Amino acid sequence: SLQNDSVVAGGGAIEMELSKFLRDYSRTIPGKQQLLIGAYATALEIIPRQLCDNAGFDATNILNKLRAKHAQVRPGA
Repeated sequence: SLQNDSVVAGGGAIEMELSKFLRDYSRTIPGKQQLLIGAYATALEIIPRQLCDNAGFDATNILNKLRAKHAQVRPGA
């Protein structure tokens, strides 16, 4: 059984941050490039999703928590 489902920095954190950056950037440009960059952003999330699956976690729940953490505004950012 799952004893602790808290999120810690590590596997997949960089990919989630890059995904967020690309998704935000894609909203600033028009046309097909927006779709391509959005697709690449989605593809980067495959890495943390697979890590969650391999560890036996609920990938959807964990990725939602990661997205929420990466969406928080950080001081100095």
